[in-house]
Amino acid sequence: MNPIDRDLRELELALKRNEFERAVDRAQAILIAAPGHIEATRLLGAGLRGCGRQTEARDLLSALAEREPGNALVHNSMGAVLRALGDIDGARAAFQRACELAPDLPQAWYNYAIVLSMLDETDAALKAIDRMIVLAPGYEQARVVRSEMLRKQGRVEQASAEYRAALARQPYSPWSWFGLSNLRNVPMSEADVEGLQRALEHHREAGDARTVLLFALAKALDDNERYAEAFAALGKANAYMHHQLDWDAGEFSAWLDAVLDAFSPPPRGSGVRQGREVIFIVSLPRSGSTLVEQILASHPQVAGGGERDDLKNVIEEENLRRGIPMTEWACATTPQEWQRLGQRYLEMTARARQGRAYLADKALANWRLVGPALAMLPDAKVIVCRRDPVETAFSCYRQHFSQHTQDYSYDFHDLAAYWRDFDRACNIWKMLHPGQVYDLVYEDLVADQEGKTRDLLAFCGLDFDPACLRFYMTQRKVENLSSAQVREPLRSDTARAEKYGALLDPLRAALGLPPLAAKGGASATG
Repeated sequence: MNPIDRDLRELELALKRNEFERAVDRAQAILIAAPGHIEATRLLGAGLRGCGRQTEARDLLSALAEREPGNALVHNSMGAVLRALGDIDGARAAFQRACELAPDLPQAWYNYAIVLSMLDETDAALKAIDRMIVLAPGYEQARVVRSEMLRKQGRVEQASAEYRAALARQPYSPWSWFGLSNLRNVPMSEADVEGLQRALEHHREAGDARTVLLFALAKALDDNERYAEAFAALGKANAYMHHQLDWDAGEFSAWLDAVLDAFSPPPRGSGVRQGREVIFIVSLPRSGSTLVEQILASHPQVAGGGERDDLKNVIEEENLRRGIPMTEWACATTPQEWQRLGQRYLEMTARARQGRAYLADKALANWRLVGPALAMLPDAKVIVCRRDPVETAFSCYRQHFSQHTQDYSYDFHDLAAYWRDFDRACNIWKMLHPGQVYDLVYEDLVADQEGKTRDLLAFCGLDFDPACLRFYMTQRKVENLSSAQVREPLRSDTARAEKYGALLDPLRAALGLPPLAAKGGASATG
């Protein structure tokens, strides 16, 4: 084996291990020895993407694609970068071209299926993933992705059957068990508990596989009313995640203080009244936000936009352009500049409105950015979804989230600190923007569905439509873990904290609430 081939193998190994900085260094060393080497250049792009240097990766791979227009792997890598940058249409074109150039390239079909699903082209996405499965029948993750596509479409029974079929083939598959457990309204049996315990015996080493199995086991034990055992499984799973992640509650609170200071009082926002068509839905996870979006999307004038990054991307673009963070440029920004930023947001979301008069933008973390959002879009509305803090925090604690999306959620003290930051920020935004920020409490909606639905629609400037009460009949893709739950009527039995009794007293203490015993409650039994 010649030295360059050896170095390429080491480079590929570094990428597989997610050692992206090392991969970049290795690729650059190869290119010094062999300038213009096609594969080293392509893998350098992958390394840059892994390091978060997306723009550099895009520019590098774009130039390479011009040099090598018939190279399917280059188009596939280009698609991955464009997807990371939020250019889903561009990613679609790149992956489609890769599939045309190399019809037997499994990873191209896999990536093509993902972006087709993101663009709501469900039938085409299923055909693409089926093609990938034919090409690589042993790649079980493709079957998991297929099941996820079915779940997001509300085809829960089919998704469940797919997961069961995958487990029949590979009974220790962590992600199949995890996907099955995420069908929240599909109960798991005692047989599932036993199957998960066998899978845990197989995956003895601490790591991602064992952790997702523990989260799945906790759900199965909960379904079978074995609450103390479920809590113990959650403790192990969350302890591992908390150890792996680097969440600093104090640092986050300090950043939030800077944001609130920069927008208190509100700056002179856009000189043009714009944003009437935008309804921001913000909350902590597991607080009813998907339900609220589904209610609004059931109205003929509203498009449900899902969890979007457009607002964050507009701000990050401006940070990059100015070379300083938002907290430093906000106060000096002119009304014309705020107008420009608002128009940029409207351009980015135009397709998502699907020709309807309103867009519901459900990016939960936008609660941090209400100040800049209303400076850009002074006629927009903000709905803050709230739920009992113990229920909210515990529901987050029970969930394994996508990587680096909710890093605070694996420790009671971090959860409590984050909830307090959310609560104080939303109270400040409501005080600063009266009439534009509306609190919707999940428990109130459950207690008075029609009354609270009418209030919600009135706040948004919408006439009442009975379809909003039959939200569960609305057919649309729902990306997140509540996709199965919003396919059924509103339920009053979703609270879980009471089942765990005094086991949650440490969480109550972290939230500054009295222990259950002081409230006359009982302890959970297993």
